[in-house]
Amino acid sequence: MISEPELDGDTSYESTEVLTEERAPRPPGPRRPWLWALGGAVVASAVWGGALYAVQRGEEPGPDLGGYRQVADFCGRAPLKALSGILGKRSVDGTGPEMDDPAVYEASCSMVFGPPESGYSVSVTYTLHRVVDPGPEFAARAKYQGLAMPVDGVGEAAFFDGRGGEGGELKVLDGQVEITISIYQQYGTDADGNPIEMKNPIDLSGIEVPMSQDALALMAALKK
Repeated sequence: MISEPELDGDTSYESTEVLTEERAPRPPGPRRPWLWALGGAVVASAVWGGALYAVQRGEEPGPDLGGYRQVADFCGRAPLKALSGILGKRSVDGTGPEMDDPAVYEASCSMVFGPPESGYSVSVTYTLHRVVDPGPEFAARAKYQGLAMPVDGVGEAAFFDGRGGEGGELKVLDGQVEITISIYQQYGTDADGNPIEMKNPIDLSGIEVPMSQDALALMAALKK
């Protein structure tokens, strides 16, 4: 009869290893480089993200807005008196959509100068960047939009294009703010659908001068 080993005193199955005993610690050595890189990226991402949300919540000071702020009546702050003296009486106003986000605020207004059916349509856009600095991209975006002519004396930088003599567009950068003024000649139609020709069309050469004057007046009004 085969007996159980432990009953015969056989100790061949016994082990001196204690299973609960902790293993000796690994000798110290340099951490794998990719672990350091990964850890650094995670920390940097967390810090940047936390800072952004803190700014958006108003817990940390954001960039200097230079006195610019959200306004209640944007159209009322943009009378565009200089353009009115060139294009004619302002006749029609329209308020565009307003965007109010912790990162950016934007308001716009459209209007007509001269006869409503054959005058000039003008739009004005005010963009206040509350977090991101628009400066590094401003010239590149203006160039992409066809605004190649620099205009001195308006904000930090300004660019203009005459739109083939039938209008004009001026884009201004002043700190965290971008202001765009655009002019388009209207082509209305009569009751029969025929185009209404503009009587005594206005020579728009040099229109960037009154546009610049109105941009400066608007910039001052937006800080009040």
